[in-house]
Amino acid sequence: MSFSDEQKVDFQSFQNVINNQLSSTSATRRGICPSAEEPFWESPVSTQDDVNRAVSAAKAAYPPWRKISWDKRANYLVKFADANEAHKQEFIVLLGREAGKPPQAGGFEFMLVMEHVRETPKLRIKEEKPEDNGDPLYAVSLSASASASSHGTSPCYSALEKAYPAMLAGNTSIWKPSPYNPYSALKLAEIGAKVLPPGVFQALSGGDDLGPMLTAHPGVAKVSFTGSTETGKKIMAACAATLKRVTLELGGNDAAIVCEDVDIPTVAGNVAFLAYAHNGQICMNIKRIYAHESIYDKFVSEVVKFLEALKTGDFSDPEAFFGPIQNKMQYEKLQRLYEQIDKQGWKRAFGVASAASGEGYFIPPVLIDNPPEDSEIVQTEPFGPIVPVMKWQSEDDVISWVNTSDYGLGASAWSKDVARAQRMAEQLEAGSIWVNTHFEVAPNVPFGGHKRSGIGMDWGEVGLKGWCNPQAYWVKHSG
Repeated sequence: MSFSDEQKVDFQSFQNVINNQLSSTSATRRGICPSAEEPFWESPVSTQDDVNRAVSAAKAAYPPWRKISWDKRANYLVKFADANEAHKQEFIVLLGREAGKPPQAGGFEFMLVMEHVRETPKLRIKEEKPEDNGDPLYAVSLSASASASSHGTSPCYSALEKAYPAMLAGNTSIWKPSPYNPYSALKLAEIGAKVLPPGVFQALSGGDDLGPMLTAHPGVAKVSFTGSTETGKKIMAACAATLKRVTLELGGNDAAIVCEDVDIPTVAGNVAFLAYAHNGQICMNIKRIYAHESIYDKFVSEVVKFLEALKTGDFSDPEAFFGPIQNKMQYEKLQRLYEQIDKQGWKRAFGVASAASGEGYFIPPVLIDNPPEDSEIVQTEPFGPIVPVMKWQSEDDVISWVNTSDYGLGASAWSKDVARAQRMAEQLEAGSIWVNTHFEVAPNVPFGGHKRSGIGMDWGEVGLKGWCNPQAYWVKHSG
């Protein structure tokens, strides 16, 4: 089924987008509303044939897309942004339903999406032109032929933060959204098909077998994935069979080090917000808080005060801060972790004794008071609203504790003495380090993780180069 520019976008009907056509599948599945545990709309379950058709379309679209000028590709992407922004309110409502986000959180995600799609087309790769004995040697970059990606809790943002740099660099992109919430991504692709050439940006929805079909396909040149470390390992192993290029943005266990000289009420509120935003279901959330022992009690008291003022509700409640956990699997994992609080003897500074919530995948927020450094809640990523806060005295000790983690996505240091905070932050083993802030990102700044938090970088010129195959181009001007 093709569609014209004038056709209205139906935000309650969802199909694959292959070669700029809506494509249905014989089998379908339904996501589950995390607030009410009721089934959503039907979504496609793609087959190997769907994958083959999408890859064929991407490969056919690649040569002409690569050959057009960088500026013209950027103009296409600006038009894509305009087309999607025209449906801002529909996307915010859809994000609230499928991701369990209250209106303010859905609006924030869409704002980030628009910032990314407006700023990314401004990026350029600087061409290197070294010289050898007077004869210019040009080093240029040629693009790969197709890409595939996957993610879950921020369905709009995770789709375009990868697809936009890929397309700008001259690639064609096949997007595989999370099976739990494929709806926003399918709409982005449907709207994009009205302004992009056929085959440049496609979307396939499906079950757990769709990712392996894409990673195994010989026509896919690169896989970029955001998700869990365990899934990232499987993707990397699968891509080895065909030597695909891989970028992996995986789990994190971000730490915030709070020094004794901070403005306690202000910093406690900022750190708490960055830890509990979207129920702790963002890779860059603060997952561990280290507060200097001299301010520890006052700091914890201020975090508790912040949490006490927050409301829990579903996507329809504009005053809600906490919504449901996005899917049942993660909800059950957090319930098991919740049960460990009493079993392990961890003390609650804030939070109730039971995770039982009745209808919906709601997990009550908890602040764990000074658990042992080697405890599960400190060493693993909960990916939920369960956050430990610990005491520190020695800078060397706290830096060592932060760096002992197997993860290295982000970390921050907070102090009125900016030079001190910078000195501490520069010793932290993470892809992003912040001073007196956390979670700040920009399309022109590289983003990625160290250690088990990933391989490669997204965004910025570094990220763009990750979507290219470097090629040395030698020219001799003498015959």
